[in-house]
Amino acid sequence: MPPMKRIKTQPGGLWRGVRLRRLSAAADPDSAPRYVSLPAAWEDSAAEALAALAQGHGPASLESAADAWIGPIALRARLAGWGGGDLAHDLHELLLTRRATAAAPLWQGDAANPAIVLNLAAFHLPGEGVDLDALDAALRTAAAALHFAAPSAPALRVGVADLAGLLAALGLDYGSQAGRDRAVAILARLRAATADLPGQVHLIAAAPGPAEALLGVETGGIAPAFGPLTERGTLTRATQAWLAARGLTAEAALAATLAGRSQFPHANAAAHAAMHDALAPVLHALPARPRVAAPAAEAKPAAPRRRDLPARHAGSTQKASVGGHRVFLRTSEYEDGGLGEIAITLPKETAAFRGLMEAFAQSVSLGLQHGVKLEEFVDAFTHTRFGPAGVVEGDPSVTRATSVLDYVFRTLAVQYLGRADLPGPEVEEESETESGPPLLPLDLPRGDAQARRRGLRVVK
Repeated sequence: MPPMKRIKTQPGGLWRGVRLRRLSAAADPDSAPRYVSLPAAWEDSAAEALAALAQGHGPASLESAADAWIGPIALRARLAGWGGGDLAHDLHELLLTRRATAAAPLWQGDAANPAIVLNLAAFHLPGEGVDLDALDAALRTAAAALHFAAPSAPALRVGVADLAGLLAALGLDYGSQAGRDRAVAILARLRAATADLPGQVHLIAAAPGPAEALLGVETGGIAPAFGPLTERGTLTRATQAWLAARGLTAEAALAATLAGRSQFPHANAAAHAAMHDALAPVLHALPARPRVAAPAAEAKPAAPRRRDLPARHAGSTQKASVGGHRVFLRTSEYEDGGLGEIAITLPKETAAFRGLMEAFAQSVSLGLQHGVKLEEFVDAFTHTRFGPAGVVEGDPSVTRATSVLDYVFRTLAVQYLGRADLPGPEVEEESETESGPPLLPLDLPRGDAQARRRGLRVVK
């Protein structure tokens, strides 16, 4: 196959008038940063994705980086006399609307095994539902682009992503039968459409990667959203769409949740496995089926086995303050999004207190890696009482805490269990009394300190 010639396309003025911002971004913490330009409304994670996708190591703009792979494809389509419209315009438009783009290999000049990703959530029209005609058109454009990118490829792969976001926008619970039925209907329609396209078009569940991040995808392939919050503690786009579909404001949802009636759907591994089973006959390729733990009554006793975290893993860092004392909570996750490790740092506390908290976090991490459920830690350590305590700042998911541990397991419950229904501490529980603020660990009780010390005796 001859090399793909680099040309500059003119996508009908699509980029004219698009407000851009320029920032320094790196593909990962180990990569050197580079300046990238992309639409001003796109999030920082999209800039990091563009830094990973754009060829070379210097400054890059979204338009020019996209044209590096779109231009040669459009040229081949014109030379072949393709009559399906302006392919370059259509591919640029799909990218600008964040509905579809090429997977990483095409961006980086490798057309040996090309793929294009469809962001299903971007095909939802508020108040109208799924734009099925636009979805069909995007599939045809993707298939044509892949054909001209690699005419001799045995299979042309079109990936689907953020199914959970689409179902949320439709107001459908991912774990419900109605949600599965709608997913099957939409993807079965796409599967049927592939039969009328040239070449072998395979519909697959896309694995998370930089192309998905560039499109703003929140969940990879057909996976569920395991929590309503982003790493920054804000509501995800899927959660906002879910509330809008239900006619709820964020304030109303919060009020109902605080009253013990959570308004957020909670997907788990069983729901993921059920969706996998429902879509297995529809998609050409799927990742491995999620493993679901057997019911306790059927489980056979076995020695605990440690599940080590992968060498490269995702996670987050949450900075907050509890009663005016700074707290840093870092998490590490398994490939399936499950929590596997925590670290708690209290930079302003005494060395003894910091050491105790670090040892405690290591113990919890070992428990998680040996199969102790996060729910058990949440039940055990929320409502623990010791200083510092009081108002929580910097983390919108928790407003007050009776201790650092109370705060830590409240925010973990929200982030990893979708539990925003834990009863909040009463104000008087962590308020200062006449005897002063809550005790820190290793503090002596208040009162007549000298008298209490005189009451101590050394035991040999």
